[in-house]
Amino acid sequence: RSSQIGRMVAASWRRRGPTATVGAIVTIGIVGIFLPTAYAFVGTSSVLSVDKRSTHQSTTQLPQEKSKSDNIFVSMMGDMASSLLKKKERPGSDEVVSALEEVMGNALSWEAVETQLEQQQTPEERAFRQNLIKGYGPASPLHKVRLYDESNKEEDVRVTFYRDSASWCPYCQKVWMTLEEKRIPYRIIKINMRCYGEKPLDFQRLQPSGAIPVVKIDETVYRQSNDALYALEESFPSSPELSPAKTDDPMKAQKLLRLERTLFSVWMYWLTSSGDPKRYKKEFVSVLAQVENELKQSPGAFFMGKKVNLVDIMFVPFLERICASLLYFKGFQIRVPPNTKTDFPNINKWFDAMEELESYQLTKSDYYTHCWDLPPQLGGCTFEPAGEPYERAINGERKLSGNGGSWELPLEAHNGGIEPDWTFGHGKDPEAARREAAERITANHAAIVQFAARGAGSKGFPPYSAALADPNAKPGSQQLQAVVDSFLRLVCKALLSTDHKLLDPKLVEASQALLKGDDGSLMFSQDVVQSLAYLRDRTGVPRDMRLPAAQQLRAHLNWVIGGILEAQENSS
Repeated sequence: RSSQIGRMVAASWRRRGPTATVGAIVTIGIVGIFLPTAYAFVGTSSVLSVDKRSTHQSTTQLPQEKSKSDNIFVSMMGDMASSLLKKKERPGSDEVVSALEEVMGNALSWEAVETQLEQQQTPEERAFRQNLIKGYGPASPLHKVRLYDESNKEEDVRVTFYRDSASWCPYCQKVWMTLEEKRIPYRIIKINMRCYGEKPLDFQRLQPSGAIPVVKIDETVYRQSNDALYALEESFPSSPELSPAKTDDPMKAQKLLRLERTLFSVWMYWLTSSGDPKRYKKEFVSVLAQVENELKQSPGAFFMGKKVNLVDIMFVPFLERICASLLYFKGFQIRVPPNTKTDFPNINKWFDAMEELESYQLTKSDYYTHCWDLPPQLGGCTFEPAGEPYERAINGERKLSGNGGSWELPLEAHNGGIEPDWTFGHGKDPEAARREAAERITANHAAIVQFAARGAGSKGFPPYSAALADPNAKPGSQQLQAVVDSFLRLVCKALLSTDHKLLDPKLVEASQALLKGDDGSLMFSQDVVQSLAYLRDRTGVPRDMRLPAAQQLRAHLNWVIGGILEAQENSS
């Protein structure tokens, strides 16, 4: 089962030539799927948080290099049914739906799952949805307005923050962190990134270039991220000072900011160029060593001492993406798990300090999301052979050790040494992480089921080239959606169980029921696998949920997928 799931996860997207342009986990919709009013994953974001009122659907139109999979269950690369016409209904599906409902029973209804979730939730977790509406509580990418607490009123909000719907844009991340660090109340309007589709006309009038982020303070519009950062400092002087020009050595700050731009440049050369990778690597390592030395000389954990300031906020979006992308594409590791030897100990200590900030915890993504979102932004990234084992592990295909899939239960600490486990966001509490994943599904299960069924539906027209984006795709049949619904209930039940193995007998029974019927039952079960994998591969961090929850959801979906594959083998 393990080898089958591993092949299914990523084997279909093997590289041809020196450059592979790939789509992004965050290319799948313009908002997420986990708000109660959500529709399905559309455009550049996910159905886990998309607002039904949103009319914008977007995808990238970059060229792809894609090879067909030898496994018909692969959906990771958006390899849906090629027909633009409505697919013919699989025979036997009505019988399967009835058989599965008998297996699931009342104990596995959505009402039962929701009741069990509520019984297990903490008071803060139960208040999550109401806090989203009010703008209170811990920060979340799902907030539409951010008031922090009852002391702030929505009618007094002076700032409107136009950011990317995917919760990924590095320039938006700088502004987002600044707003949170200064605890400035703000409204959020989500706009898709240009490479995933058209922007709303009202936004284009506000920002003719279409670039994000945009910040509006009172009646003044700031159309560049750096301009917005300094405007926030000037407009809200009573908030904590972040500008090094006011609190620290301004000349030192300018030197560090020039170093940040140099680091960005050498990273881009190595990541995207195919001319002389050895030279590009040498130039990058030389500049990174300067960053390491600056942090070593700092009197505190941050670049300019014991307190975070705008220098740290300028560095973190790209250093975060550098760590993910160079490991995935080049096999070059910077960020390491605790107590691991590294040439960059001070950069790692700096990341540890940043991860104690709520503003960074809110905006931090994972390696998988980064490595599927960067290429369509950059026009492609170049692979080197040293990156392949890390690529497989980050994609969930194979553990770095080679023993099993990296998105399979039980999850391996730090993904086998590749990506440090989060010490926040339920990173130390697997049960809470599983509750978060279950909550996001149950809160909008109908739309999520419809979205997942696109995995065995029909491609949209016109087609888009981002591997994980197809906003006009059509879901599979109503029977397929009913069966996907049943297996998602089982996934949520397992997430809320003390041990998913307790539900192994139910999974076996459900998988066998899926194969009942006439000769079309095997093909129908393949559609179910494709649908579950489609959802698994389009769960984005932080847009849909935090990494610990996303890891649990991906692995529990693979648990169900593995059960279905095993039943298929046993029936043949």
